[in-house]
Amino acid sequence: MLFRRMLVMLGAVILVVAALGAYKFFSFMQMAEMFSAPQPAISVTAVTATERQWQSRLPAIGTLKAYQGVDLTAEVLGTVHQVLFQSGEQVALGQPLLQLDSEVERAILATAEAVRALARVEYERGQNLIKRQAISKSEFDRLNAELLKAEASVTQLKAELNKKRILAPFAGTIGIRRVDVGDYLSPGTAFATLQDLSRLYVDFFLPEQAVPQLAIGQRVRLSVAAYPGEFFEGEIAALNPKVEESTRNLQVRAMLPNPERKLLPGMFANLEVLLPDEQAQVVVPETAITYTLYGNSVYVIGEQQDDQGQTQLQVERRFVETGERRDGLVLILEGLKAGERVVTSGQLKLDNGAQVKVVDDPALQSNQAQNTQ
Repeated sequence: MLFRRMLVMLGAVILVVAALGAYKFFSFMQMAEMFSAPQPAISVTAVTATERQWQSRLPAIGTLKAYQGVDLTAEVLGTVHQVLFQSGEQVALGQPLLQLDSEVERAILATAEAVRALARVEYERGQNLIKRQAISKSEFDRLNAELLKAEASVTQLKAELNKKRILAPFAGTIGIRRVDVGDYLSPGTAFATLQDLSRLYVDFFLPEQAVPQLAIGQRVRLSVAAYPGEFFEGEIAALNPKVEESTRNLQVRAMLPNPERKLLPGMFANLEVLLPDEQAQVVVPETAITYTLYGNSVYVIGEQQDDQGQTQLQVERRFVETGERRDGLVLILEGLKAGERVVTSGQLKLDNGAQVKVVDDPALQSNQAQNTQ
């Protein structure tokens, strides 16, 4: 009886072990079948590398300055008698802007003119007397010196009187006035700014390596924050004859017309120097480039036949040499040809040799939908 019970228990153990072995074998076969099955294609977006005319540019930042600009000041002290301009108006060359009180100077000038008239009469009388030798030569010389002294005094007083009336040194736009009638001005006190806005300068710096690429007359294109999407063009007017020792940069000055008076001195400008070497170059979107410490690369999409003779898309990771970046595009100097398709999104899921399928770019579809509306 005991032997029979042991046989039953042994049989049960054998059945359990056999069942577990069969389950493990079945699981192993399923896993082997799963790993041997072809991996599903990874969804990516792609574009074709194109060749287009690419003009090299030197980017920089600069500050706009007026072609002519000054802070108007008084040269002599005095009280404001008349303000002869309106804030923000256009003024002409030589137009009166400010009149200081000049009654005292006019009175002194009248006295000096009377002294000059007397000195001239005595000098003319002395000319007649010297001809008859009625006076000495030294006395005549004294009369001549008195006349010259009186004339110099009148000229000096007239010059001082003219400084009481301040004129526009050039044509331009005058700023907001800072004085009123009755204000007392001391020499050097600014009462307004005057800016010639018909043309503007833009000063900027470029590294010394760019010196061989620069020349007078080269075109410059700039934009300012006040007018997004709008560009203004000028040309290089001057190159500084020395490189700044502290920064190793060269100062460059460009000049541009400003007929509509849109641009103002002091504005911050993003600009580009347009170089004359326009060539056909291969370009791709910036999103197609993968940047790493080991170099920049792209995933190039190619076709291959599987065992059933069907065409599949496969990616190849290729290192490339990149150049300038502009307007969302990157210049490819080496490693890629025009006409090859590159992945623009989904690179993080890819590895060399991975199978892919190309889907539409949602961002591109959104832009197309907005353009059709």
